[in-house]
Amino acid sequence: MHIGLIGLGKMGFGMRERLRRNNVDVTGFDRDPVHSDVSSLTELVDELPVPRIVWVMVPAGDSTAGTITALSEVLSPGDLVIDGGNSRFTDDSESARILGNRGIRFLDCGVSGGIRGRDEGYALMVGGAADDVQRAMPLFDALRPDGERGDSFVHAGKTGAGHYAKMVHNGIEYGLMQSYAEGYELLAGQDVVDDVPGILAAWQHGTVVRSWLLELAVQALQEDPDLAGVGGHIEDSGEGRWAVEEAVARGIPAPAITAALYARFASRQQDAPALRMVAALRRQFGGHEVRRPEHGGPDAG
Repeated sequence: MHIGLIGLGKMGFGMRERLRRNNVDVTGFDRDPVHSDVSSLTELVDELPVPRIVWVMVPAGDSTAGTITALSEVLSPGDLVIDGGNSRFTDDSESARILGNRGIRFLDCGVSGGIRGRDEGYALMVGGAADDVQRAMPLFDALRPDGERGDSFVHAGKTGAGHYAKMVHNGIEYGLMQSYAEGYELLAGQDVVDDVPGILAAWQHGTVVRSWLLELAVQALQEDPDLAGVGGHIEDSGEGRWAVEEAVARGIPAPAITAALYARFASRQQDAPALRMVAALRRQFGGHEVRRPEHGGPDAG
């Protein structure tokens, strides 16, 4: 299989490497010529075998919309576009419409795995027609972790279902990170506790709170025991807001996710230990920038 991949940032770059490692030919295009394999979108399309598969991995919103429109003008009927970015699920129907008017197929794919997915694999949640999913299955199998397909891949439903599933996933992620962070602050603020990193490490096996996020919290404290180099300013990339908005629209109570989102808003006004832990966790799994407390500027670690 030979595909095109548009967007070679933190996630896209790692995905290209994993695909190539698993015998998928990839021609990548990025605005940064250092990472790009070709110099233009037209050159990318010309290099791909027909019918083509193009994976889009660019920021949600205008960047994705512009890329979808551009692809609709250079691809051919029967080609397939997969949006693997963090697009809002409500945008997927418009992407499918624009491409469908030219006879081009469309899948939306929620991708989880962060910067570690290159080596460990990505969890994939896909929306769209079953025959398009089956056509792209060798690609999905190359990206997901080893093991049973159902442990890391799901055809979630119709167009938009993949990104909807990823939105809910990220909302849960907000709540989990906030809970670990608040527990960390409780431990760090108690005089009778001498070994906060050791307590978290001891929870990694045999407890009901063990998880990969807990492992990352332990790793963050091993690298910086007091999180002194991490500011508590936390950005949100959209999915948490969308999950809360969806909960409000459907009348579904989501207090944990909502509180975690509001904590991120509050982080831009204060610098608490719990918020530094959330910032550290985001850097651990996603390579997101953190702000050093002494000067407030971004630091990629």
